[in-house]
Amino acid sequence: MTRATTVRAVLAAAVLLVSVFITLTMSPRLGLDLQGGTRMVLQAEDSATVEANRETTDRTLEVLRQRIDSLGVAEPVLTRSGEDRIIVELPDVQDPRQAAAVIGRTAQLSFHAVQGATPPRTEPESKPESETGSARLTLPDEQGTQLDLGPARLSGAGVKDATASFEAQQAAGWTVKLDFHKDAGKDWTRLTGEAACHPAGDERRRVAIVLDEKVISSPQVDPSVGCQAGLPSGGTQITGSFTAKEARDLALLIKGGALPVPVEIVEQRTVGPTLGAAAIDASAQAALIGAAATALFITFVYRLFGALAAVALAAYGVISYAALVGLGVTLTLPGLAGFVLAIGMAVDANVLVFERAREECQDRPTRSLRSALTTGFQKAFSAVADSNITTLLAAGLLFFLGSGPVKGFGVTLAIGVVASMFSALVIARALTEIAAGSRFVSDYRGVNGIARPGSVRTWLTRKDPQLFRKPVRWLVVSAALVAVAVAGIVVRGIDLGVEFTGGRLVEYSTSRPVDVETARSTLADAGFGDAEVTTAGDGDISVRTGKLDNDGEHALREALATEGGETTKVRDELIGPSLGDELRRNALIALGVAVFVQLAYLAMRFRWTFAVASVVGMVHDVVIVVGAFAWLGRPVDGIFLAALLTVIGYSVNDSVVVFDRVRELWAGNRKTPLATIARRAVLQTVPRTVNTGMGALFILVALAVLGGDSLADFALALLIGIVVGTWSSVFTAVPGALVLERRTGAPPPVPGKASRRARAPRRDPLDNGARV
Repeated sequence: MTRATTVRAVLAAAVLLVSVFITLTMSPRLGLDLQGGTRMVLQAEDSATVEANRETTDRTLEVLRQRIDSLGVAEPVLTRSGEDRIIVELPDVQDPRQAAAVIGRTAQLSFHAVQGATPPRTEPESKPESETGSARLTLPDEQGTQLDLGPARLSGAGVKDATASFEAQQAAGWTVKLDFHKDAGKDWTRLTGEAACHPAGDERRRVAIVLDEKVISSPQVDPSVGCQAGLPSGGTQITGSFTAKEARDLALLIKGGALPVPVEIVEQRTVGPTLGAAAIDASAQAALIGAAATALFITFVYRLFGALAAVALAAYGVISYAALVGLGVTLTLPGLAGFVLAIGMAVDANVLVFERAREECQDRPTRSLRSALTTGFQKAFSAVADSNITTLLAAGLLFFLGSGPVKGFGVTLAIGVVASMFSALVIARALTEIAAGSRFVSDYRGVNGIARPGSVRTWLTRKDPQLFRKPVRWLVVSAALVAVAVAGIVVRGIDLGVEFTGGRLVEYSTSRPVDVETARSTLADAGFGDAEVTTAGDGDISVRTGKLDNDGEHALREALATEGGETTKVRDELIGPSLGDELRRNALIALGVAVFVQLAYLAMRFRWTFAVASVVGMVHDVVIVVGAFAWLGRPVDGIFLAALLTVIGYSVNDSVVVFDRVRELWAGNRKTPLATIARRAVLQTVPRTVNTGMGALFILVALAVLGGDSLADFALALLIGIVVGTWSSVFTAVPGALVLERRTGAPPPVPGKASRRARAPRRDPLDNGARV
């Protein structure tokens, strides 16, 4: 065993030991869509400048944190998003009405001297005289009497603590007890002392306590309090015939403090705990079944080396999971799907290496197995690096331009790519190099799995199809597929999800079966005639409406319960119209940036003709996937966007592998026609394309069958994308590059790093002398 192999083995063992330790000692951080709860996105009103807006949002965040801590929610998460948005995650909160009422209120508390009062009016009105905070107000008290109030003498910022208590002995019922800070306590003493200078029963002896321009209590100063003496500065009580809930909510608002500016709920998602548990179980089953099928497949194709790659694949799963847990990444449902999907994609690097090693063994039968394997790793590195970088670019776009759970998918995908590189280039290499050093493995070619060409390569050698004599024909077929997809978009239209259009989507589970027509009629009778009612998985009812607040959702659920019995909310998504517009705009930006970034990277790494052809193939794939969803009537939402960007990465990945081989062969055979070079490159890389695609398909089929409604559309989009991506990398990108090269007449590439590693030109086993 060489020194390099020893270093790889020690490094692999160290990383695995650390990963196993993290896996056994730390628990994953589950997102709300997996553990159940409510997620809200709050947007503060704009301030005059960006700096003021940022400062206001920070102060709003601190106030909200105090309020939520007082709610008693276990492990809430509050983060700022951008300049004026705050993300609030409340685990285990299934009814967001109370939380929204407490979180969203401005809660401006102030204490005023009463200047006079008039009898109740038929329509009470508030008449603030200015917006400076020192104006006089006319507000109705608890009985509707109009109080003429002086300027605010004390604000809620002076309150140190607020608690709700029940005063049975004084017959006051539920009250809110306030404790003041030192200086504010002195202001309270002065305010009550001035009020005490008026005779008992005089309206001016009252002190008004105002919350959000509403008088919640206006008690008379006790007759025992002398003029200018005032009440003690320690604290006071607010009375007002409160119920227990009202008293607790009021104490919570006062204790939390006032929001600097009003906030609006622009997004709200609620997921029931049963849905999250089912998603975890389904994803775990899909991962186990898909990974087992992938491991069996590569073991069947590559024998012993395939089995060692399966071991490295299991190590990849442990390492990537430990990285997610150790870095504190929040694991969401799309992220879980990304973790499962990356298992299938992790075999790609191993397949590339093994196929290159097979070529070396086929070209030089007397060459040692270890030498062929080493050359395979060296020659495959360029394609492995380029294909993984393109996937990382897609993951980065998901993180920066996605929202909510889609960001989690981008993080998971990026971690999966890095872990798969380590698994293939360190762990799998160490295992296979150790095995290649064995005389038994080296001598018995049927055991090691790479000393023989394989059935796909043998069939291609025998048939030697002439693929690109007329490349325009393939482009015509691809154009026809795009036309069918565009027709679906035009005729059927794209069913944009609530995430892109705004509105509310709620899914309910009922104890008694309810058909769609009955549910639609019941909701129409209850005043929800514009609601779109459809069935979801396992007989659940899905309701989609326009603008619907939390009280309206509660009424909708009560109406549905009249037919379905006990009705449980499984999922609830509320997206404001402004946020929907923004998400739709960001989705288009993400797709546009993806095309531009991939084009720029490919143009830098390859010829511009290859880059343009690859991007054309990528756009071809995107249009077909969108068109397929249009024809099928499936919704297009943020999860679909994640799948679409993954398809982009996969499509470019395939094209990179083919063009990397074209570049290598053309640089070593500069006088050979490009069409011949392209044919050789495609035929040499087809085994890799087939075997990698099969590994991904096993995982995606498992996700589509076992993942339930939450992951079915995600898996379907990727299944379609992988099929059309495999097609376009061969029959769209390559013919497109040939047509562009013919028109430009550019010279062949000068040998670069990739071709210098290729040694001298060697005999191509697929070349039978045919020329085009």
